[in-house]
This record gives sequence, C-alpha cells and structure tokens, in this order.
Amino acid sequence: MRDRFAEDIEAGRLGLGEAVKRMRKISGLTQAEFARHRGVSLLTLKRIESGKANPTVETLERIGRIFGLRVGFVRAHRTGYTAEPGEP
Repeated sequence: MRDRFAEDIEAGRLGLGEAVKRMRKISGLTQAEFARHRGVSLLTLKRIESGKANPTVETLERIGRIFGLRVGFVRAHRTGYTAEPGEP
C-alpha cells in the first residue's frame, strides 16, 4: 500500500483529501485516532478527507510528516490545464 501511495503521489494522481485518507488507512487508524496522533481536530480531518477544508500549511505538515512528505508546489498536469494570460 505504501509503495502504491508513493507512486500515486509522485505521479500527481491524488488530490489532497484522497491522499490524507490513504495515509490514514495505511496507518490502520480510525479518523479519530489519526487526528489525535497527528495533532489535528477530528472535524478538521473529516473536512480535509471530504475535500471541504482549507487547512493551514502547519496542519498539512503535521499530517504528512510521518510519511516523509512536506508541503510544496507541484507541477500541474497539462491535461485540462489552461494557462493564465501571458503564460506559455
């Protein structure tokens, strides 16, 4: 599961909510357990997993740290990407 997760992260196939949900499932924890373990509220975790949250960088760092992940910019896929005016 971890290898597939890493591959999907590297390929940019996971949105934030799905990535967090998979990290939790790989950990074998319930939402409440994972939230407590990562130092975030249960409500915040539920909102992130459902795609309804706007988490802080600090929150995302706490969640991703155990998997060796950190917050950063990633290249957008060209498929379906619309350049802003003046962008190549």
